[in-house]
Amino acid sequence: MKAFKNQMDSSTPEWDMAVIFSNINLYYFTGTMQDGMLMIPRDEDPTFWVRRSYQRARDESLFPVIKPMNSFRDARKDMGTLPDTIYLETEVMPLALYQRFVKHFPFKEFKPVDLHVAAVRAVKSEYELSLMRKSGKIHQHVLEDLVPDMLLEGMSEAQLATELFKVLVDEGHHGLTRFGMFDTEIVVGHVGFGESSLYPTYFDGASGTLGLSPAAPVLGNRNRKLTKGDLVFVDVGCGVDGYNTDKTMTYMYGSPLPPHALEAHQKCVEIQNEIAGMLKPGEIPSQIYHQIMDNLNDEFLENFMGFGPRKVKFLGHAIGLLIDELPVIAERFDEPLQEGMVFAIEPKKGIKDVGMVGIENTFIVTPNGGECITGNNPGMIPVY
Repeated sequence: MKAFKNQMDSSTPEWDMAVIFSNINLYYFTGTMQDGMLMIPRDEDPTFWVRRSYQRARDESLFPVIKPMNSFRDARKDMGTLPDTIYLETEVMPLALYQRFVKHFPFKEFKPVDLHVAAVRAVKSEYELSLMRKSGKIHQHVLEDLVPDMLLEGMSEAQLATELFKVLVDEGHHGLTRFGMFDTEIVVGHVGFGESSLYPTYFDGASGTLGLSPAAPVLGNRNRKLTKGDLVFVDVGCGVDGYNTDKTMTYMYGSPLPPHALEAHQKCVEIQNEIAGMLKPGEIPSQIYHQIMDNLNDEFLENFMGFGPRKVKFLGHAIGLLIDELPVIAERFDEPLQEGMVFAIEPKKGIKDVGMVGIENTFIVTPNGGECITGNNPGMIPVY
C-alpha cells in the first residue's frame, strides 16, 4: 500500500482517492478475494468494504480495516465529503457496476488507475518470488520429467490436456490460469499435436488450438489423436497461491522432426537465452525487442512468433498474479527494467506441415541477467 501511494504521489500528485474492485487487485492488497471494494484515500487509512463473505475476509486477511456492507449505501454513510475525481480500474470495471457505485458515490469524474497498480505489481517482493519459484519447480518437474511418460499413441489432445491438468494440481498447482486480457478464458493452456498447434485462435499468443468446440476453444481437440512422427506442443501455466509461471515444452513422438524444424527450434532457444542475458535492471524492454528482431533474417522472420498473418508483436511478457502482466518485451515499452520483475520469454516459430516449435521459460530480473525458475531443458525432447 505504501508503494502504491508513493507511485500515485509521483505520477499523479493531484490524486485524492482510488477504489479497487477486481479480485486480483483485491487479493494483491488484502490477501483475500471477496465481493467488495477497497477504498484508498490519499491521506487516510484505506478501508476494505466486504459484501460477501465478511467472515472469510476476516479469516484470510490481515488487512487493518475490514468492514461489512450490504450495499454501497452502507459504505457511503461512513464517509464524509467526496473528492471530485476517483481513480478506478477502467480496464476491468463493468459499466453497470460503475453506475451502481456512482449512484451512491457521485464523483464528478473518473480516471484510470490500472497502469499505476500494474507498475507496483511489476516489482515482486521476496515473498512473491518465493511463490513463483515454487511454481517454477512444479512446472519444471511436470513438463520435463513427467510429460514424456504421459504421451501414448492414440490419445487425443484433450486427453493429454486434462491428464496434464490433474498432474499439475496433484503436484501443487493452484488450478487456475488467469489472464488480464478482456474475456480471455483458458483452462490450462495450449496443447497441440502437429499442425494443430498452428490453428488460429483469438488468444494473443503465437500458438493456437482448435479446442473442444467453437464455444470452447480450449484444452485441445478430442478428435486429433497422437501418431508417430508428431510434434507435441505444450504451453501451459502453473501457479502457487495466486502467483503464476509460464512454460512451453516440445516433444518429438515416435521419430525425429525434419532438420529444418529442429534448426528453427534451436534458433528459438538461442534467442530465449540471449534475451535472458539482457534481463538486468536498467535495460529497456523496447530496445531488447529491437535488438533481437533487427538481427533476424527475413527467412527466419517468416512465421516467427506466429504463423502466416497471425503473429504477435512481442517476445515476452511480465508475469505474476496474471499470466499477461506489464511490462512487455515489445515496442513502446521504454521504462527501464527493475530488479525483481519477472518475465516469461517465449520465442516461437510456426513450421508448415510440422507445427509450432520454440520454447518459453520464466525469468527473474537480476543484476546478472535473467534467473530461470522453470528449468533449463531446451525442449524438443525425443519420446521414442
